[in-house]
Amino acid sequence: MNMRLMPLISAALALSISGPVFAQEWIEFASREDRFTCNFPVQPTITQTTYRSERGADLPARVYRAAQGQSRYSVTVVDYTQVQRILTEKAKSCPAGAEPCLGSPGDEGHWKADLRGAIVFATWQMMKRDTKVTSFVWNFVDLVEGHQLQLTNADKSRTFAGIYMHENKLYFIEGTVPPGYPEPGLFQQSLGWLDENGVGLRYQTYYSNGYPTPARVVRGPRTQGQGRIDAPGVPDPGVR
Repeated sequence: MNMRLMPLISAALALSISGPVFAQEWIEFASREDRFTCNFPVQPTITQTTYRSERGADLPARVYRAAQGQSRYSVTVVDYTQVQRILTEKAKSCPAGAEPCLGSPGDEGHWKADLRGAIVFATWQMMKRDTKVTSFVWNFVDLVEGHQLQLTNADKSRTFAGIYMHENKLYFIEGTVPPGYPEPGLFQQSLGWLDENGVGLRYQTYYSNGYPTPARVVRGPRTQGQGRIDAPGVPDPGVR
């Protein structure tokens, strides 16, 4: 064999070996509290924050973040279950006759519109960044509907994002990679939902937040690592 080819062959072998090993470093993270699963390159950090809704409700939120080199990944979960209480209370301090602030009986502070328009408002906020939108489509994850965007940022990095709403919680999933990197498909496609028992959840028809909840898919025997939270001594109840 030509010895000058040896370094090239060694490099090729190293790449072929390191590819699968690199992929195996990703972990399947699950949050029973926020009822979602997602693949991250490392265990994400969790930060408590607040999110201001379109109608001015300051809502509790959590941000799950992880990084790998220059690539950044995050899932933000905003709790809209409190929006009625917050905006109803806020409406009490509105000036007399200020309908845009007051709302109407049963819709004080326009909390219903705030809840219904949460995905659209969040999408618009993302589109207003210093970025160029290269794709904007309707999408779904396990039949939970939402929006999916692709953005080219000012520094030429690219962000692939999804915005969904499930059980009155708003989910932003964002993967940002440097120029020339492949899109973060492993991250983007790994989002999933958990039921009240921490088991992977999928619907039989499209789920639209605020409308009657469709029937769930009945799960059969599961395989290791699919959409669940492991707990010692707890049998594995179903598959994602």
